[in-house]
Amino acid sequence: MACFLPRSDRHVHTSSETGGRQDGLLWYKDSGQHFNGEFSMAVVQANNLLEDQSQLESGCLSLHESGPYGTFVGVYDGHGGPETSRFINDHLFQHLKRFTSEQQGMSVDVIRKAYQATEEGFLSLVTKQWPMKPQIAAVGSCCLVGVICNGTLYVANLGDSRAVLGRAVKATGEVLAIQLSAEHNVCIESVRREMQSLHPDDPQIVVLKHNVWRVKGLIQISRSIGDVYLKKAEFNREPLYPKFRLREPFRKPILSADPSISVHELQPHDQFVIFASDGLWEHLSNQEAVNIVQNHPRSGSAKRLVKTALQEAAKKREMRYSDLKKIDRGVRRHFHDDITVIVVFLDSNLMSRASSAKGPNLSVRGGGV
Repeated sequence: MACFLPRSDRHVHTSSETGGRQDGLLWYKDSGQHFNGEFSMAVVQANNLLEDQSQLESGCLSLHESGPYGTFVGVYDGHGGPETSRFINDHLFQHLKRFTSEQQGMSVDVIRKAYQATEEGFLSLVTKQWPMKPQIAAVGSCCLVGVICNGTLYVANLGDSRAVLGRAVKATGEVLAIQLSAEHNVCIESVRREMQSLHPDDPQIVVLKHNVWRVKGLIQISRSIGDVYLKKAEFNREPLYPKFRLREPFRKPILSADPSISVHELQPHDQFVIFASDGLWEHLSNQEAVNIVQNHPRSGSAKRLVKTALQEAAKKREMRYSDLKKIDRGVRRHFHDDITVIVVFLDSNLMSRASSAKGPNLSVRGGGV
């Protein structure tokens, strides 16, 4: 575990600008400034150990002071344990800065390489720890990233977290929700078809189990960081728990770590982007979430989205939100998942600045108890 425990100085922020606040299992930062506007963050914990990790990094996106400058957002929804999401939180942005320096700019290729280096880094950690801690082979994480640089928004994703843009419609004054990320969950028919075409010799590649579609009957997502037990056959054997072991050996990786990446030239009527783990989208539609952000003050937007999702979760169980709040972590997982939300507001005046315009570096990580 030593690899995952934060060094005592790593999360101590001296500036009040970066610290969040705690209210029971809810951590939030109502507002802050990033290179391209304002932001709001919130995390609610449901698991015994928080499996969601998140970060917002603003300022220099390269190892060179010359830039480029911009904003990086990451939401990492772990499963099977917190190790992979914590590893991504510690390494992905550093890899991104390294490749941005090497290629002297931001690009789809830079982001893809940063994902690849993070996946390879976690694989070598699993290889090292496997003899003492074989279960680490069954830990993985979704990985949603947004990078705003030079007026362009890059969105990269593995798994089923989601990024949704709020875009103002001049004529009517309403704000449209536009989903920016592709999801990799086999409950989506096109994702099932993709898995079947990639594994034509395996009729059991996707199985309906207890009314839920799962890859090999084990996991809902088809792409992730980690989950090495479904990528390298040498980790799918004893002493891994029997429930994770496949009956027949596999010759090629079942899950992929290749992200879907989209590129958007931001327009003046693009108002904000909501980045959130699937715990939010389980309870709110894209348009509902966008309306909540649009129709209330900017400050506290992320916390408002989390609270609305929790109220919906309580309603589904015919209980009051005030009673749900009293349920402790661990048990709370029966009612809702860990939920992470980062709302990034886009200021078109700031957007038009050259990416070489220097801004202060800011680093915020989503907390838990």
